[in-house]
Amino acid sequence: MASARVVSPADPDVHALLEEYFSMRTDSFPGGGYTTTFPDPAAFVAPAGVFLAIDEDGVAVGCGGVRRIADGEAGIRYEVKNVFVSPTGRGRGWGRLLLDALEDEARRLGAAELVLDTHHSLTAAAGLYASSGFVTIPPYNNNPNATRWYGKRL
Repeated sequence: MASARVVSPADPDVHALLEEYFSMRTDSFPGGGYTTTFPDPAAFVAPAGVFLAIDEDGVAVGCGGVRRIADGEAGIRYEVKNVFVSPTGRGRGWGRLLLDALEDEARRLGAAELVLDTHHSLTAAAGLYASSGFVTIPPYNNNPNATRWYGKRL
């Protein structure tokens, strides 16, 4: 059974997952030019944010975080970042487990809204976000890797 735990994005197992994620995105990014940016661990320490690992049998199989950004119309706003489940763990509900846990953490930190950006080629991710209540919003940042932006009031 998989479970979520708070961890630093600099944790070696999580860093390895992020390397796998960024490598996959670089290899498959339409037109090339994917910009890799490893998360700053300081941005994911409460109350600024939190980073989670999804573990199965003591092995990290997924990760993601929320970090506080500038307040929005709804008030305190956190951004979902670096959501990734290893290919061997996909289709098992771990993406939903991770996203739900990140929402819970954001609420615990006082968030009124969650936002995220993604690329249109990540169709499974878009499906997860939509089925979790996220809706399309105008761009809130200038991420060169993003083509879609989503938000959800908590």
